[in-house]
Amino acid sequence: HFFFFSPGQAKAAALPAAAHKPVSGWHVNIAYVDLDSLNEKIHFIRDKRKELESEQKAIETEWENGYRNLENQKNNFLKKGNAITQQEAEVFQESLLRQQQQVDGRKQSANQKLGEKSYKFMDDMQKQLKAFLNEYNADRNYQYILTTGTGLDYLVYKDSSMNITDDVVNGMNEKMKKEKKD
Repeated sequence: HFFFFSPGQAKAAALPAAAHKPVSGWHVNIAYVDLDSLNEKIHFIRDKRKELESEQKAIETEWENGYRNLENQKNNFLKKGNAITQQEAEVFQESLLRQQQQVDGRKQSANQKLGEKSYKFMDDMQKQLKAFLNEYNADRNYQYILTTGTGLDYLVYKDSSMNITDDVVNGMNEKMKKEKKD
């Protein structure tokens, strides 16, 4: 019997009687790819990930510097001590708040652009991986090529002889190297 799992409960699925009978000569050829390994071993992905991480650090540094600048402005203003009038304090506070909003706005905008860039990269890589696997599978005849990885491990059992990750890593690295030269 086959079981299909839905959130919270298991239900037995009614399959046609023919599905219960062994079919002579029926063989499903399945392979899998470890996404964590692809992220670590495909040079282009690894390099792009480092580039994106570097951009994220630059955004954080700019934001921190902006706040440090605001803190310095506040400290310099407060050095005037009792000579500060109520009107000067209000004007300064409004200016500081406006600058803080600008610093936060630049960070939000930069993070949004980085998120879009990251999404586009992941989408492009997924398309390239699918294209590569179509070529790769042309003479291997896998009916299914599954993915596995941290947080994505839906396979409860994996026969390591069906792991094609190294083939995919080597093939994708070669393909990306050729495309970079062109």
